[in-house]
Amino acid sequence: MQNFEGFPIKGRLIKVPGQFFSELLPQIDSLPELKVTLYCFWQLQQKEGQVRFLRKYDLLADEMFMSGMAARESDRRAALDEGLERAVIRGTLLHVQLHRDKTDDDLYFVNTARGRAAVEGIEKGEWIPGPEPVVPPKLTIERPNVFTIYEQNIGPLTPHIADSLRDLEQTYPEEWIVEAIEIAVKQNKRRLAYCEAILKRWETEGRGEDVRPDDAQRFISGKYKDEIEY
Repeated sequence: MQNFEGFPIKGRLIKVPGQFFSELLPQIDSLPELKVTLYCFWQLQQKEGQVRFLRKYDLLADEMFMSGMAARESDRRAALDEGLERAVIRGTLLHVQLHRDKTDDDLYFVNTARGRAAVEGIEKGEWIPGPEPVVPPKLTIERPNVFTIYEQNIGPLTPHIADSLRDLEQTYPEEWIVEAIEIAVKQNKRRLAYCEAILKRWETEGRGEDVRPDDAQRFISGKYKDEIEY
């Protein structure tokens, strides 16, 4: 199991209806249903327009999401079908199937007033969504930026420190700066000057392929030792 490093101070948030926690969560006993329900809340908030819905295609196309539905790839589609079916039976999602030529287009709406109105409009023939699936947003691993990492590990941002971090970003790869901060934390030297000295050492003598915070001593001795100890 991969360890979760924690939520950043500033990160993108989504809205989940309070009734989900008070009425749905105590009842949901299926992991596929829980994953599908939460994913639909997230996915629909990435869309625009008055009428928002998901096609089954949207979920199938998100490889990161699908990889979490089941350990074996051959079981993932079945798990998705189970999650969607349970969410529809429970009433969390509304399902409409449109027949287009020789294919079926499965649409899912959250069971809200707008969702119910949209489904009713489709059933009455008053409105039909276009056949072309829009490429949906996909799950990605969100990485906090250098400023957030500094605040979380070193200390508050002052205008001077913010300017210095911007300068470092112009000079060094972000990965280097993050690694330098990790080493500073590991060595309990929570100062920007300490991080800068590490970066200078890497710039002149090479960073190496595999850098870990516990290897810090081999990067903080020699030419830049005085700067680092400052």
